[in-house]
Amino acid sequence: MNDLPQHFLSHPFDDDKLKEECGVFGVVGVKDAANFVALGLHALQHRGQEAGGIVAHDPEHGFNSAHRFGYVRDNFTKASLMETLPGPIAIGHVRYSTAGKKGAVIRDIQPFFGEFSLGGAAVAHNGNLTNADQLRRELIEMGAIFQSSSDSECIIHLMARSIQKRHADRIADALRRVEGAFSVVAMTRTKLIGVRDPLGVRPLVLGRLGDNGFALSSETCGLDIIGAEFVREIEPGEMVVIENGLVKSSRPFAPAKSRFCIFEHVYFSRPDSQYGGRSVYETRRQIGVELAREAPVEADLVCPVPDSGTPAAIGFSQESGIPFALGITRNQYMGRTFIEPTEQIRNMGVRLKLNVNKALIKGKRVILVDDSVVRGTTSRKIKDMILDAGAKEVHFRIASPPTAWPCFYGVDTPDRSKLLAAKMSEDEMRDWIGVDSLKFISLDGLYRAAGEAEGRNKENPQYCDACFSGEYPISPADQLAKGFRMKTAAE
Repeated sequence: MNDLPQHFLSHPFDDDKLKEECGVFGVVGVKDAANFVALGLHALQHRGQEAGGIVAHDPEHGFNSAHRFGYVRDNFTKASLMETLPGPIAIGHVRYSTAGKKGAVIRDIQPFFGEFSLGGAAVAHNGNLTNADQLRRELIEMGAIFQSSSDSECIIHLMARSIQKRHADRIADALRRVEGAFSVVAMTRTKLIGVRDPLGVRPLVLGRLGDNGFALSSETCGLDIIGAEFVREIEPGEMVVIENGLVKSSRPFAPAKSRFCIFEHVYFSRPDSQYGGRSVYETRRQIGVELAREAPVEADLVCPVPDSGTPAAIGFSQESGIPFALGITRNQYMGRTFIEPTEQIRNMGVRLKLNVNKALIKGKRVILVDDSVVRGTTSRKIKDMILDAGAKEVHFRIASPPTAWPCFYGVDTPDRSKLLAAKMSEDEMRDWIGVDSLKFISLDGLYRAAGEAEGRNKENPQYCDACFSGEYPISPADQLAKGFRMKTAAE
């Protein structure tokens, strides 16, 4: 059996957080490129903790690959494994299950590799293809044999059927057939290739490594860990082909207005990463500032829900003048691999990960700042912990608007029926969670925090915010075929 062992499965309270899509990384022009890729994937581990893979090419040994469940640190730091991945070019991927079979199957782990008439090529994809079901049916009818349940494998099969004469052209040809969100890092024997979808929903950045080396990464923090110099972001709809120390750019898609995922600023990306010349940390701190302006409340302490709520809590404290305090501590050594031996231990739930500083909280009016509310179950448990510690009042301030719609672009969002904000108003959520007050940042406030002084352009939104607004910039064709109901004008 290739299913993920029980002790790798997420805990019940993990289901109350959105899963951080996937991360892609590639390096060319250095000795033992796979070692650099392993470091890059380690920096991107927050984007996918279920599994990871690396494909490398060496002129003498050809293509080699390794796909493993679990953390990068537990697999791709072993010399015995890394010695099987020699060569000056490599790409890698870390994942959660966003499309395809839930749970874990070894054949679903990227990068995917294929042998073509032109030679071998490997592809790693961050995002989600919204017409993958349709494409899969068509390809199977034409004789394609799929090895995985991942939507990303469609790209390999479309490449195989392209009549183009170069790998890069075949990749472009394949990606013109797909719909949805994609940042792709691919490799041939000599070329490292990066592509973003026309709307640029998912991130991808370019870095320089040494004299002739280059790296592609989902985030700038991946470049930092290998000492690469940040060059620029790959533009929406752009393809770069890197070979022999040269970067060639092309635009294989029709022009479209950028719609970068705004949730990258709120939660997914590491706070030390940058987009558009702006640090993610600063945006999150500014979200807290906007929250304090929009939803002030009298209180004694501002406490973050670790760790993603910390920058916003700092901003809220700075703007409101209410002292910042670490009222909740996270157990840093309790990962997703924690073995749960008994039902009693499992029922401890969130207390396995978080603990309240009772001496600090007792008798205080506490503002808790969190990044989002999905199902709301974790918020209720944290509220109980704060009250059990003797808090006088508990107020929640949320650093994103209500998440009322599922994402179909690479985020593992629950069905809409399981999203608390899809069923309840803000006041109803407050009563259900059981806190003295609950306020979310407005969509305009979020846009202001992200650097849009005038807020959200309602006619032409600057970001993809479908999970908040229900306005999908790319039609979710497969979901519509399954009966998904789009937002109506009345809503």
